[in-house]
Amino acid sequence: MAGLITTLIVTPLVGALLVSATRNYARALALVFNLITAICAFIIWRHFDPSLPGLQLMERHSWMPAIGAEYLVGVDGLSLLLVVLISLVFPFALLAQRMDRGFCALMLITQAALYGTFTAQNFILWFLFYEMSLIPAFLLIKIWGGQKRDRAATKFFLYTFLGSVAMLLSFLGIYFVNGTFDFASLAELGKTRNVLPGHLTWVAFAGIFLGLAVKVPLFPFHTWLPDAYETAPTGVSMVLTGALSKMGVYSFIRLLLPIFPNEIATLGPWLLTLTVCSIVIPPLVAWAQADLKRMVAYLSINHLGYCMLGLFAATAPAVRPLEEMQAALSGVFMQIFNHGITAATLFYFVGLLEQRRGSRGIDDFGGLMQRTPLLCGWMSVVMFSSLGLPGLNGFIGEFLIFKGSFAIAAGYTAFAVIGLLFTAIVFMRAMQSLFSGPLLETAAGFPDLKANEKWTIIPIALLMFIIGIAPQALFNIFNTTVVQMARLLA
Repeated sequence: MAGLITTLIVTPLVGALLVSATRNYARALALVFNLITAICAFIIWRHFDPSLPGLQLMERHSWMPAIGAEYLVGVDGLSLLLVVLISLVFPFALLAQRMDRGFCALMLITQAALYGTFTAQNFILWFLFYEMSLIPAFLLIKIWGGQKRDRAATKFFLYTFLGSVAMLLSFLGIYFVNGTFDFASLAELGKTRNVLPGHLTWVAFAGIFLGLAVKVPLFPFHTWLPDAYETAPTGVSMVLTGALSKMGVYSFIRLLLPIFPNEIATLGPWLLTLTVCSIVIPPLVAWAQADLKRMVAYLSINHLGYCMLGLFAATAPAVRPLEEMQAALSGVFMQIFNHGITAATLFYFVGLLEQRRGSRGIDDFGGLMQRTPLLCGWMSVVMFSSLGLPGLNGFIGEFLIFKGSFAIAAGYTAFAVIGLLFTAIVFMRAMQSLFSGPLLETAAGFPDLKANEKWTIIPIALLMFIIGIAPQALFNIFNTTVVQMARLLA
């Protein structure tokens, strides 16, 4: 059906305009537009044929032919998976807290930018959407953030903006030599020859890698993330970890791997080393945190590190059995989706505790299971999902990543497994401090989950069980994309 993807992108922008013009019911109106976009995403899913490789539902229009820029959008299995994820995370984030019309309008603009980022197939269009997400996220942190919000927002903006400048300069160099911004054309060039002559290829690679490594974030480019996640309001933290962080991983898959396969393979051991650091070091830092929100932020870096482990293992300069490559890539795709849901839900629970107590220090609570059994029970489910407990959604992606990576890069993967142990220790410590022991006087008046909170959390938690037990619906979305990608990388 023509125009479906454009409708998906434009609808939140229309919603932002209407929300800005109204004085009352801003959140309700924003949720209505989220429902419309969710229906559009479902229709796209229904019209998507998972048995066909390549892009589908494409829309191509002439835009700026003088510089090779087109309005070109389309979806493959990975793009559709992320469209579905965004359609789940944003209404969840809007339900997490009550905010004014400016907040809701900026959230809708961010949503439109993400839809555009994950469906654009021309660099100029993709870059505009990519940067479009930066401004509202910066404002959401700076205006509605907590203490030290100015510093956190500035740090977020500078890291991301400087990375984006490096990417833009690299792609301009590629365009001047090859005359195209089209992702498919550049990927074809990348298979047969270097996209730039001589050492300039490495300069372009470094610029794009820097921009994407900041966005994931990959160690050691991660230092902006804990400050931003800690300071941002609950709903914004949910969007940052559940949706915006996926832009980096997605762009590694869509841009860097197809265009620079030789450079990725050459640097394979170094990239895997950075990935292992991203998996092992953040949970150690999280272990030392007294702030629950900052703890969850560091664990988010750890879980995104699993995605990068699967990607770099699948491109390692070693013997790569096709079946194991497909397992690793399937795990990456599943981990992208599952981390988005689970990490956003963890931030939601931290927000609930902060609303009730007025603070979020691990030592500010104790014995909550006696007073709030429902809150503690469902929060435990989400923590176990993040740990990768079998039967919950987190297990599927992590298992496939480690299964595929062990067969290709056994040494690096063995070190990465240590991160699972550290993550388990961090969560067990948090559960013991929050739920067990004597009930603190400050928590004696804590209410358990309210009716509206139950309606918010129970569907998400049940989705974790459904994916963990019957993940085939998600696998069907991207199986063909994974097979095609593995053959290209083999």
